[in-house]
Amino acid sequence: MKRIALVLTAVLTVGLLTGCKQKKQTEDIVVHKPEAPKPQAPIRMQEYNQVKDVKWLNRDYQVNITRVADDSLQMVKDETGQKFVDNRITVRIIRADGSTCFSRAFTKAAFDDYLDDDYRRTGILEGIVFDRVEENRVIFAGSVSHPQTDEYIPFIITVDNFGVVAIKRDTDLDTNGNDENDL
Repeated sequence: MKRIALVLTAVLTVGLLTGCKQKKQTEDIVVHKPEAPKPQAPIRMQEYNQVKDVKWLNRDYQVNITRVADDSLQMVKDETGQKFVDNRITVRIIRADGSTCFSRAFTKAAFDDYLDDDYRRTGILEGIVFDRVEENRVIFAGSVSHPQTDEYIPFIITVDNFGVVAIKRDTDLDTNGNDENDL
């Protein structure tokens, strides 16, 4: 009986000593592959309306710019497959008596001649804002962008007193904040 107790004690001692031994550490680093985000429902930009009272050709006018996400326009996708609804922007110039002097709805198609294939396929009309009045023209700034990025193509849009619209790419970088030499 002593012998069995002695053998059991020896086995338990060996088991305890080997069980408390540290496990061998490896230098392998396990990095889990991040899951690509799943595309959500199509993303729409927030609607906005800019109203500005201006003096043009010695008369009072109101410039009204409205942006809405337009489901009738072709949606664009980014590199993850996320869809974005393109925008329709309406520019109106209204006389002091309330009558409309100029009204036009702009889509990305208005800027098509100035876009490369990438922006035609993946860009949206992000915005148009009033800039200034200069002689017989009302001048606006506009942009077509890759959604939810800082990548965009800037445009200058002018409307003259006959309602003729001119669009050109804005190639001048406003790095000093000085508007005097623009356009």
